[in-house]
Amino acid sequence: MKRSLMLFAAVSALASTGAFAQDAAALAKAKNCMACHSVQTKLVGPAYKDVAAKYAGQKDAEGKLVAKVMKGGSGVWGPVPMPANPQVTEAEAHTLVKWVLSQK
Repeated sequence: MKRSLMLFAAVSALASTGAFAQDAAALAKAKNCMACHSVQTKLVGPAYKDVAAKYAGQKDAEGKLVAKVMKGGSGVWGPVPMPANPQVTEAEAHTLVKWVLSQK
């Protein structure tokens, strides 16, 4: 019985991770993030896998990136500024940033 519960928990965790990734990717498309970014290659802005690599292991990365998503920023990835995104709520920004930081 215990083994069955552990197996169920593991399968549920994997399924919810996949659902999270699909939901976050859909959110990125809906909020027009994908107009300037892609997961694997640089477009106008950096590839999400490169963002994830740059911020890997930084405890304050999520907070920094949420602020950039909402307020915009410049100079970190080159001369092209990232505009503010007033259409993105703080909760949505956290979802998007967690997804971006999970890219490899």
